Order: sequence, then C-alpha cells, then structure tokens
Amino acid sequence: MPTTFRSLRPVSRWLAALSTSLLVALSIGIGLLHADPAAARGGDARTDLRDANLVSIDARDLPVEAQWALVAIRRGGPFSSPKDGIVFFNREKLLPYRPRGYYTEYTVRTPGVRNRGARRIVAGGDPRTSGVYYYTEDHYQSFRRIRE
Repeated sequence: MPTTFRSLRPVSRWLAALSTSLLVALSIGIGLLHADPAAARGGDARTDLRDANLVSIDARDLPVEAQWALVAIRRGGPFSSPKDGIVFFNREKLLPYRPRGYYTEYTVRTPGVRNRGARRIVAGGDPRTSGVYYYTEDHYQSFRRIRE
C-alpha cells in the first residue's frame, strides 16, 4: 500500500509541534544560563544564600568610625578617602552574586593607622537608598550584613 500525503499529515503536524516545543524549551534554557542567578530565583540580596549565611550586625553596634562612614554614604559624602565609592568586584565571592558595578566600597577610618587600613563598608545598589550594606574589618576576608 503506497504512502500518501494524506496519511503523513498527522505525523507532520506532530513533528512540527514537537520541534516548536523543543525550540521554546531550548530558548528558555539558554535565557536562564545567561540570567543573573539571583534574578532567576526571584530574589535579591536579602534572599540570596550567601547573604543568608552571613552574620549580621546592628548599625549601632558598629565602631563609631563605621557609623560615621555609613552616615556619609547615605548623604553622598564627604568621604575620608578619594577611593571611596569605587566599584567593589566581590572577587572573594563572599557576598551575593550581583552584576559588576552593583557593589561600591567605602573606607572606615582606623585610629592610629596612616593608610586606608583594613576596615570597609561595601554598599549594594544605590548606596544612598538601597539599605544593603556590609562591614568588613579584615580587608574582605569576612563580611557582616549591617542591620539598620
């Protein structure tokens, strides 16, 4: 019995539907590969696993110099170092993953130290309004999330 085009029509429709479904699934998969991991989870710095594992500290429990730095960050300056406000690259990968440029760093003065010292506040997003701040007293070896 010879095959007719009429008998192949259901098969060709099925193959077309299958190939369309595969293309859609593939494009979604590729999109997820290139997406920000935090955005893919629907979260932000507060819901990121790395952030959840960080010890937090109340802003009032910070050293007084860190409290002053936090006030200056929220005001937009003046800052204690010309390097304040530069991009922090998170090379240590201790903070939640964010696109380059999301984090900025600020010096926390250390009494008796002539250089910038080891203490910093790292801010996420818009430093004046985001409310995402991290404190390190050991030059990025560890961080604590600042609670306000």
